[in-house]
Amino acid sequence: GFKQWYQRRVRGGMAEDDQGSSIAADFVKLVSNDDHEFILKRSHALTSGTIKSMLSCPNSKNKEMHKVQFREIPSHVLCKVCMYFAYKNRYTNSTSEIPEFPIEPEIALELLMAANFLDC
Repeated sequence: GFKQWYQRRVRGGMAEDDQGSSIAADFVKLVSNDDHEFILKRSHALTSGTIKSMLSCPNSKNKEMHKVQFREIPSHVLCKVCMYFAYKNRYTNSTSEIPEFPIEPEIALELLMAANFLDC
């Protein structure tokens, strides 16, 4: 199933698709300050100006999955940030009605500070 495909294709870091191109290079691993890992599409992560700058490092190898550690962002906030990246990617230039992005009041301040740091 999906779990086996995911482990074969992405978790290995150097996984390749059937055409021989790297799948891992299409994904980014974001790590929270409490060591939770979030793997998401690189195109979604580039919503953040900060992450975009971090990933433009010339010393990176194309076939490796990039890992970005955030020492100041806890997992409950980074999870919401990743959800926002997917939301932004889905609804940018959309002609359909755009639903409101839900933000729980308990995390609003932390999320605002993370969004400011991440430039998104």
